[in-house]
Amino acid sequence: MNQLRTIVTVLACLFIHASCGPGDASEREAQYSDPAAPVGDPALTVPSAVAPIMDYWMRDTYVMNGPDGYYYMTGTTAVPGRQFPSGRVHCWDYNDGLYMWRSKDLQQWEPMGLVWSFDRDAADWQREGKPLQPGAVSPNKDPLDSFYRAVWAPELHYVKSKKKWLIIACMNGGAGSFVLESTSGKPEGPYRNIKGNEDKAIFPNIDLSLFEEDNGDVYLVGHNHFITKMKDDLSDIAAPFRKLEERPYNPEPYIEGVFITKHNGRYQLLQTVWSVRQDDGSYSYLRDDRKDLDALHSYDVVVAEADNIYGPYGPRYAAILQGGHNNIFRDKEGQWWSTTFFNPRGVMGTKFPVTCRPSLVPVKWDNGKLKPDGERAARFYADFRARASSPH
Repeated sequence: MNQLRTIVTVLACLFIHASCGPGDASEREAQYSDPAAPVGDPALTVPSAVAPIMDYWMRDTYVMNGPDGYYYMTGTTAVPGRQFPSGRVHCWDYNDGLYMWRSKDLQQWEPMGLVWSFDRDAADWQREGKPLQPGAVSPNKDPLDSFYRAVWAPELHYVKSKKKWLIIACMNGGAGSFVLESTSGKPEGPYRNIKGNEDKAIFPNIDLSLFEEDNGDVYLVGHNHFITKMKDDLSDIAAPFRKLEERPYNPEPYIEGVFITKHNGRYQLLQTVWSVRQDDGSYSYLRDDRKDLDALHSYDVVVAEADNIYGPYGPRYAAILQGGHNNIFRDKEGQWWSTTFFNPRGVMGTKFPVTCRPSLVPVKWDNGKLKPDGERAARFYADFRARASSPH
């Protein structure tokens, strides 16, 4: 009897541990972010007032508030005037380098031209690109050149502690990401590769970004959740890239456009995820890349925050629906903005009269969470349209 009682007690303990201990369902769920996508929420969707601020083909728009009274813009561009048999402009196979614009008021933008050129400024490993297989065609069904060689997702950063201008960018075809420094001390360059990527990519994937800490430490943050610190002289990375600690989705889908900033002393990790319609009519950020590429719905910004730059980052929440691959910045009055570019892919992309054009979304922090600011958007774009229609 005592032996039987002991067996029952052990089995009961095992049951209690399995159902209520560290591995229970509620705790397992707490390890992951909620993948439900709030598609259709007008408070989170890019306001309808938002329109292109410049008629120039661009993806991955990036804007920053410079220390000299100007705002600077860059992004992924196509070669000006390049003709395609399909008639569709794109940047997937080839472009010529990095272009830049500046503005005093975020509305009127002055072109600064080609500030970094493959032919003029690139290292051999960047200029060579990646040879294509015979008969390869582009995503837009256009014949390609003999190699992939395009630069994507550039960001312009002024590192205050070092008084240096840097450009962070990546290349297509799996060539990786790199860091450029201005040799003139001016945002327009000329630019050269830092020592760490003179002969190779400093990061082997796309969508590299930069964050400067309050104490002057500088970090590089890369696609698929990687981070490292740079050397004090910004010549190279100080350590190998390591994974951010995050609360992922389960399973984790494809995520891009990483960006880190700070708000109220906490690190804000912004990333971009596609929503996909489910069979029951709901929307989710979980998708099967093998079969859901033609069922993409909206290109959304999700945010998570942490007390430490390496994490752990808390649960992700949807912040800006259809505003993906963005950055956020503060203007001269301290107001927050997000960039956007009207991605033509997905169901939501078909609703835009014009796509792949730079634009700005006024945003705000509401109960600690980022979201669009519809009232500011209406005022800004009413003023923008009035100025555009007035005689000069």
